[in-house]
Amino acid sequence: MLDYLQPALQSPFVWGLALGLLIAGFLWKSGFTARRHAVAEMRRVQGDLRDLQGHLNTQLKINASGNEVLQTELEALRRQNENLRVNISALQQKPGRAEQRLLQIHETAIRTLREQAPGFAAAWEKAFRQAESELETADSGLKKLIRRVIPGLGNSASASPLSSIVVNQEQD
Repeated sequence: MLDYLQPALQSPFVWGLALGLLIAGFLWKSGFTARRHAVAEMRRVQGDLRDLQGHLNTQLKINASGNEVLQTELEALRRQNENLRVNISALQQKPGRAEQRLLQIHETAIRTLREQAPGFAAAWEKAFRQAESELETADSGLKKLIRRVIPGLGNSASASPLSSIVVNQEQD
């Protein structure tokens, strides 16, 4: 058999065939290995894709539940805001609210005048102190008793100089 192989090994065709088969074997092995790596990579990528889709679904569920909670809270706040608006409107319609508002407006205007008008502040403060002292004396002692017994007499008998002039003229 060795005799038969020796002339075949010396033939250029056999050498070309052996070299071609060797190259084909390397290419086949390289292709097989590359295919095996590609299949393994494809499985890994598909697994990663499934994991990412699972994470995405979980994140979307969390966001959806959070948005739902926010929407219900927003709706509750809107209802509360509407209730408060209605309550404020109802409270502003109660008797005495317009007077309180007018009093606040007057107070703001007086403060502005005190700051801006040079002679107004001193006269205002004097009149204010006088009115406070009269109110304090009216709320205690004899004036209070007179005001309860005869409501018209106790209120402004000494409140202004004009009333004292009118009282003096009546006595004459």
